[in-house]
Amino acid sequence: MTTTSSSAPAPGRKVNRIGLELAAYRGGKSTLCAGCGHNAISERIVEACYEMGVESERVIKLSGIGCSSKSPAYFLGQAHGFNAVHGRMPSVATGATLANHRMLAMGVSGDGDTGAIGIGQFVHLMRRNVPMIYIVENNGCYGLTKGQLSPTADLGSTLKNGVVNDLPPVDLCALAMDLGASFVARSFSGDKKQMLSLLKAAIAHRGTAMLDILSPCVTFNDHEGSTKSYSYVKDHEEPLEEISFVPFFEEISIDYEPGTVRAVTLHDGSKLLLKKLAGDYDPGNKAMARRVIHESAARGEFPTGLIYVDPTRPDFLALLNLVDQPLAELPAGRTRPPREALDAINDALR
Repeated sequence: MTTTSSSAPAPGRKVNRIGLELAAYRGGKSTLCAGCGHNAISERIVEACYEMGVESERVIKLSGIGCSSKSPAYFLGQAHGFNAVHGRMPSVATGATLANHRMLAMGVSGDGDTGAIGIGQFVHLMRRNVPMIYIVENNGCYGLTKGQLSPTADLGSTLKNGVVNDLPPVDLCALAMDLGASFVARSFSGDKKQMLSLLKAAIAHRGTAMLDILSPCVTFNDHEGSTKSYSYVKDHEEPLEEISFVPFFEEISIDYEPGTVRAVTLHDGSKLLLKKLAGDYDPGNKAMARRVIHESAARGEFPTGLIYVDPTRPDFLALLNLVDQPLAELPAGRTRPPREALDAINDALR
């Protein structure tokens, strides 16, 4: 998804490795509420794509319906975009990646768009390990329709009007990991450093990179009693590791004490460096990841960082054994069988 630029940058301009300034990765002006965590996520996406040298015109931005699904308008203004109907972004993303595997698909959804009306499509995208970045901007409520509880709202959490949630939440990280996503992470919109490292790693990963980003709704769900408020998430975040990222196009050196860091090699050769904070947590161990998620939930905490990764699992397009040329570019002669082939099939079925 990245290339080097042959043109020399103008003197005094701060540009990335393909000769573009940070402004080239911005989108339109946000119309979301001031202080919305979704805006912080858009800013980190801009930074990650700039630092990775992503070519915007080779990115497909996808979304469904909701406050979160407005976010793609606020980053990568030169990228392609498709705003699907409510909950249907995964099927559009699957079709887009099948049509042109050279594009980088980046989907942005919400906890309602993904966890309610779209959960059936989410399930099948995760189990197929479709090569794309899937970002859930998770605030535990339907912000676009006045703050009703969403499926990720925690048991016992309250709305501003005093309504108490009496249903258990859907944990999208646990679901994605169990279904087959090969990169599962959680972050907090207020943690810029962690979020940036995870986004850059997601760009380098080949397969489904699902990022559940806790993003408090400042209008409807940022009050005492909410478990998705800024203060609650900040006080109950449980980082699993310190994360740094070294892209494949930079010299890779590890400056940690022996035994305190684990390097995960991603699809394109980039390195995700994980410095353990406590215990023996291993993001490659699915059973351990499950235990951490469930034990943290029982304590009312949110584990953040890289929860699970398997860079060796083949993605959906690899399993289909597609030709190198994108399907969208194939001429009719290569996609339409001749009459003789149809006759042979019919004869075999007689």
